[in-house]
Amino acid sequence: MRFIDTQATREALPFDRLIPALRALFVAGCEVPLRHTHTVADAHGDVAGTLLVMPAWQPGAYLGIKTVGIFPGNAQRGLPGLHSTYLLFDAQTGAPLAQLDGNEITSRRTAAASALAASYLAPTAARHLLVVGAGRVAALLPAAYQAVRPIDRVSVWARNAPQAHALVQRWRADRIDARVVTDRAAAAGEADIVSCATLATEPVVRGAWLRPVSHLDLIGSFTPHMREADDACFSGGVRIYVDTAEALQKSGELLGPMARGIFAVDDIEGTLADLCGGRAPGRRDDGRTVFKSVGTALEDLAAAMLVFDSQ
Repeated sequence: MRFIDTQATREALPFDRLIPALRALFVAGCEVPLRHTHTVADAHGDVAGTLLVMPAWQPGAYLGIKTVGIFPGNAQRGLPGLHSTYLLFDAQTGAPLAQLDGNEITSRRTAAASALAASYLAPTAARHLLVVGAGRVAALLPAAYQAVRPIDRVSVWARNAPQAHALVQRWRADRIDARVVTDRAAAAGEADIVSCATLATEPVVRGAWLRPVSHLDLIGSFTPHMREADDACFSGGVRIYVDTAEALQKSGELLGPMARGIFAVDDIEGTLADLCGGRAPGRRDDGRTVFKSVGTALEDLAAAMLVFDSQ
């Protein structure tokens, strides 16, 4: 059994290889059972975090299992809010093949999935990206989007201003034209793409701020109690897409507006598999698009296979 560390995992997952790998597996398909979700209490009985267990496999090929711990309170401890591990097996024999850095797989496949969706949904000439959030996934979004759109300007807003400034310095070191913004509304009104990667439970972006022809990418809300966008983001003829149908059962981003009659399940234009397989139309010349992801073990498996096969 191989142990593939952080650096080796990262180096095997450049976005120009990872995005096509995701597209290919969305087209081919694999077995993805519903993820296991468990609430983890602290010593006082209060909610400390969420545990996710996410399996996926291709019959006769590879089988993978990811465990994810999401602990929002870690921000106050100076720690990442998410930790994960990934185990890869032979799907024919069940023999363990490798343990990989689950954090790298999770963050990179998440950013890659957003970019993959944007390759179908974002304005073709999109140049200005607004990133809301300054965590591990947010840090990767400019590079991921640059693999599919001619992004040459990046703005970032985050509640943690020092973290946002540090991120901008990191991007500038990678020759990305980046800046911190304090006025979210103005920045959202200028951006071609707005991508939110937070652990917010209240909206951090509002539909009234967004350009009529733009693309909104919502990454953070993966439980019914989490939310990054207000109801107006989903109204007014906006075309809505999800990564998988599971998003309609898990995300407060969608459950809340649906319960309030803002849109219905039948209004969803399609999933990422539908886009990749040509079963759902992508970008039109007018109107705004929204892509809501909650993550899927298919993406993890695609990334893990790419890493393992490159060793």
